[in-house]
Amino acid sequence: MPKILIVEDEIMNRDMLARRLAWEGYVVAIAASGEGALSTVRDEAPNLILMDLGLPGLSGWEAARILKNDPATAHIPIIALSAFAFAEDRTRALEAGCDDFEIKPILFKRLLLKIDQLLLGRLQ
Repeated sequence: MPKILIVEDEIMNRDMLARRLAWEGYVVAIAASGEGALSTVRDEAPNLILMDLGLPGLSGWEAARILKNDPATAHIPIIALSAFAFAEDRTRALEAGCDDFEIKPILFKRLLLKIDQLLLGRLQ
């Protein structure tokens, strides 16, 4: 089953997503910071990343940009997760290299559809 890395500093959000994704059959890895995301991606080799944008320290925007500019990790799809709901926030996330954008609070069924769409061609 595909591995999803959840990058989220809020423990309740992180745990809720991890439990729901595990229930759906995904293998879950977790990082609580942008810096943690960079090392976890290299250690865990996830198939997809759910990246909170409002991380302390190295932001999700910065972490996504670093991952997408590295040939070793550029192929990994990233779905940005953000409470920022303005169109410019979505644009900024996509410009940083995120493949999609989901507004918090997360509608889990919609998130699952996005995950499935992004993984479909990459795992065949």
